Amino acid sequence: MCGRYATTRSSGELSALFESSDDTDGLLRPDHNVAPTDRVPLVRVSPEGHRSLCVGRWGLLPHWSRSAAGAARMINARAETVATSRAYAGSFSRRRCLVPADGWYEWVRRPDGGRQPYYMTPTDGSVLALAGIWSVWESGADSRLTFSVLTTAALGDLAEVHDRMPVLLPPESWSSWLTSTDEPERLLVPASPEQLAGLEIRPVGPAVGDVRNDGPHLTDRVTVAPTMAPQELTLF
Repeated sequence: MCGRYATTRSSGELSALFESSDDTDGLLRPDHNVAPTDRVPLVRVSPEGHRSLCVGRWGLLPHWSRSAAGAARMINARAETVATSRAYAGSFSRRRCLVPADGWYEWVRRPDGGRQPYYMTPTDGSVLALAGIWSVWESGADSRLTFSVLTTAALGDLAEVHDRMPVLLPPESWSSWLTSTDEPERLLVPASPEQLAGLEIRPVGPAVGDVRNDGPHLTDRVTVAPTMAPQELTLF
C-alpha cells in the first residue's frame, strides 16, 4: 500500500475544500486510476507562505538522486521510519503536504489464484487527505515536484484487505501537518474509530489492474462470492 488511488475533483473544488490558491496551471485532470509517477494534485505551503494546490509526480525523488529512474519505488514512506530515513527525513521535517484522494485500491489473493481489487472510500463521498511529503528534484532543465504518501499499519476491517493503509489526516490536523516545525512525529496518529467507520470497503472489477484504464466505472461495486470476502482470502 498504496499503489493505486483515485483523485477526480476539479482544481476549483479542491482549492475551495483545502482553502488554498489554485496553482495547477490547468494541468489537473480527473484520474480514477492513479499509478506511480503520474501527475496529480497535492496541497503544500508555497515559498510565499500560503496554502497552495499544485501538481506533482507520485514518487519522491530526493534532491541528491542521480536520475529519475527510481521514482516508482518511492511512492510510499513508512510512518515508522520516515523521520530517520535518508531519503525521506528532510522532507518529513520541512516539506509535508496533503494528498487529496477519493479513495485507494488494494488487491487480495483469491483461493483460485486470481486477485480481487477493493476500493476504500468515504461512504459520504467526502475527500480524503492522505499525509504526504514532497521534494523538488532538478537535473539540467528538468525540474520536478515529487511526493510520497505516508503509510502505517492497517486498522479495523482494513487489515483484512491489506496490512498497510495510508495515514489519513482529519481536517482539524491539516494546518498542523503543513506548518508545524515541532516534533512532526506527534502528528502521526492512528485513524480514529470515526474515520474507520466512515470508510467503505468496496469490491470492484479487474479493469483497474491495467494502468491504461481510466473512468468512473473502475470504482463501481461488483458482486463477489461469499467465499471471496476479505476475511476468507489470503493476502498476497
